[in-house]
Amino acid sequence: MAEDETRLEEGPLHVLRWDQGLFEQITRGFRNTPEWDAQYPRQGPTAADAPQGYITLFEDFFLKGNFRLPVTEFMAHILHYYGFHIFQMSPPSMVRVRHFEFLCRSHEIEHTVEKFRAFHQLIRNMGFYSFGNRGLAKKILLNPPKSFHD
Repeated sequence: MAEDETRLEEGPLHVLRWDQGLFEQITRGFRNTPEWDAQYPRQGPTAADAPQGYITLFEDFFLKGNFRLPVTEFMAHILHYYGFHIFQMSPPSMVRVRHFEFLCRSHEIEHTVEKFRAFHQLIRNMGFYSFGNRGLAKKILLNPPKSFHD
């Protein structure tokens, strides 16, 4: 990845608020297998504080980003190209990646990292990575979510 592609907007990581009932609903409803050993996090950590051998996945990935495990090959290509882990991706960016992939699939267009990069650029903000619109590229998501509240 070229260094000039990434915009940096740093700040502190926020402490996450957890809901055990929602965690259990997600692990049951999205068919997490026992081998994945999904664990409800202790109170107070940030997304960067997952125990060794674990990653943080956000409820918004599943509920609003249409994220499913295992990840699609396209998502794996995006993560590999940009060199960060899925737990470092902001939930709104999950929506952007999945939306791009769904649009390409629905129009029978090959979905590639190169095509994704024509519309989006990488942004680093508060320890997370997200994707913003690239320059004068035509918007494909007219009203992208800025954040997920409640």
